[in-house]
Amino acid sequence: MSEQRPSQAAAAAGFVARRVVTGHDKNGKSVVLSDGPPPLAFSTPALPGYVSYDMFRTFESPVSIAVQTAETTDGPRRQLPTQGGTVIRVSQVPPTHQTTSNMDASAASQAFKALGNSAGHTGSASAKDALMHRTETIDYVMVLSGELTLVLDEAEVVLRAGDVLVQCGTNHAWQNRSDAPATVMFVLISGAYQPELTEVLAGAAETHAS
Repeated sequence: MSEQRPSQAAAAAGFVARRVVTGHDKNGKSVVLSDGPPPLAFSTPALPGYVSYDMFRTFESPVSIAVQTAETTDGPRRQLPTQGGTVIRVSQVPPTHQTTSNMDASAASQAFKALGNSAGHTGSASAKDALMHRTETIDYVMVLSGELTLVLDEAEVVLRAGDVLVQCGTNHAWQNRSDAPATVMFVLISGAYQPELTEVLAGAAETHAS
């Protein structure tokens, strides 16, 4: 895994995200606390060309709002929000044909280990994509530039700049089938599967294994 200062990541991939965070001064007036890249950019040799910034995290609901919010993205990279929390992330996704099109399940497993979510990886030798995964979250996804294809078990959807996806804990992978990087914003909200869905997913896993 690699966690870099934004200047290093920018040199490696030409991608820097700007973040503005507001707060209050001692008199209660609204002010800008920071304006620039978040402290850390994430990249990994397991996913060449992929760079992401965790822009902000929350850790409970309702969120405790301080006079001056402390940095929320420090610490090791993890894909998921904490229980009851959220994470907003901006990522650059390179063209798949240049990077991960020939990735096998073992290499994909290592990629998810680097991402901080080994348990979420569902890809196998028979999967539609080696990077298939599932997270117990509701995700709001907006393509900011470029094009990205959402790969599901039984469907595919092409998302373009301005399109918004609401993903409800589904098994999926991402493919950039264009010739240019895509910039995507993800907001992950901590969730929990209803017992009925847990049973359905367990049954599907057993059927697939047999």
